[in-house]
Amino acid sequence: MADPKKPENGAVELGTPNAAVPTGTMSTRRLRSEDYNDYSSTDVTPEGSPPDGMNGFAHPESYQRFGETNGTTWYQTLIHLLKGNIGTGLLGLPLAVKNAGILLGPLSLLVMGVVAVHCMGILVKCAHHFCNRFQKQFVDYGGAVMYGLEATPSACLRTHAIWGRRVVGLFLIITQLGFCCVYFVFLADNLKQVVSAANGTTNDCSSNRTVVMTPTMDSRLYMLSILPFVVLLTFIQNLKVLSIFSMLANVAMLVSLVVIYQYIVRDIPDPRNLPLAAAWKTYPLFFGTAIFAFEGIGVVLPLENKMKKPRQFPVILYVGMTIVTILYISLSVLGYLRFGADIQASITLNLPNCWLYQAVKLLFSFGIFFTYAVQFYVPAEIIIPPLVARVSERWGWLVNLLLRMALVCVTCVLAILIPRLDLVISLVGSVSSSALALIFPPLLEIATYYSEGMHPLVIAKDIAISLFGFVGFVVGTYEALVELVAPAATVVNGTTVLVQ
Repeated sequence: MADPKKPENGAVELGTPNAAVPTGTMSTRRLRSEDYNDYSSTDVTPEGSPPDGMNGFAHPESYQRFGETNGTTWYQTLIHLLKGNIGTGLLGLPLAVKNAGILLGPLSLLVMGVVAVHCMGILVKCAHHFCNRFQKQFVDYGGAVMYGLEATPSACLRTHAIWGRRVVGLFLIITQLGFCCVYFVFLADNLKQVVSAANGTTNDCSSNRTVVMTPTMDSRLYMLSILPFVVLLTFIQNLKVLSIFSMLANVAMLVSLVVIYQYIVRDIPDPRNLPLAAAWKTYPLFFGTAIFAFEGIGVVLPLENKMKKPRQFPVILYVGMTIVTILYISLSVLGYLRFGADIQASITLNLPNCWLYQAVKLLFSFGIFFTYAVQFYVPAEIIIPPLVARVSERWGWLVNLLLRMALVCVTCVLAILIPRLDLVISLVGSVSSSALALIFPPLLEIATYYSEGMHPLVIAKDIAISLFGFVGFVVGTYEALVELVAPAATVVNGTTVLVQ
């Protein structure tokens, strides 16, 4: 059996089962591995199909464990699932609800949560199907799509099935680097606000207290200022060290969320002036932000595989995503109710400029800073090794560092070109997250089971979900780009303000 610390085929191995797993990094774990020896599978039936076919997850009793026995417990898996779905997208959801309406927004989040969980279930089911069919111990997202294309009646799709893996890998890289762009903008916006209010910061946290903001440099200059520190951070390639930073980041963000919640539940104004449904032109921006927040579908296969008792995973998935959905809806609704039309791209920017909440902004920024490294790890491990292999071993280390620096600079430049946090989140969500979370899984189910016979209603359901994701992809991307080119004027406290 292969050493689990040294995955074959260039696989990306992020830590050990019981280690602190970086937020969001498990989504592309072992992206390029097809033959890994410690993954769970399902028992093979004589027909070579999952025991329950297309009817949801495989039956719990069908699970069989392969390889290592010191996998994660149900509690650890639940924590990893929550961490893989909760990030900066959560802080932008109050503005997303503003773009949809105080009634339409929460209802849409609920529907999107249900559809996202359903698509996660589809991915797990199809992966089990191919594990059984090809006697494999694990099939990742890209592998499942590749095998799905090979199972279609179309000769053209079968011939080019390898492109299924490549396309999924490309979207995973775009998503991870998109997260990194979001982090640059988030750090710059929060640091700029803290510095601007530094001279007027006191212990008075009254919401009606006015602080004179000191003029400071543009947020894009803040991005350039933190760039060298981010570059140095990404030079750390030891996952055990990154796991320590990830644990600190998780604690920092958890404490920040608790403080944010205790502030927004107080002194909520009369909500009757808030629109039940916003203008249709802003709804695509809501879609991009919401799907950005829900894009944790890549987490499910690695988590299910790493469990001591994988048969428990379906329950954990539903429980975990229910918690995530409740958290999303509660923070987005309470945040919008508390701040109304003044809600900003990140709810941290609406907090009072007193020492307590300034500390919260810095604490969350501290967590996001270290999360950058673990989000960056996956695309770096996919892109860099093949390029380093082309040079002599003598220069390999230098090329490695230069490529890392170049990738970080690319994310920084993209963030500078789009210095609005809400638009960056919406663009990343619309472009890549919608494909991974909504478009691919239903099409994968059709490709996997069509030749075996599918009920017309199941086919119609899958097509409807994929079309919904595709329309969101096109319209969300278009509206975000239009808003970027020609920012809309908004009314704040009776004054028309052009958003920059």
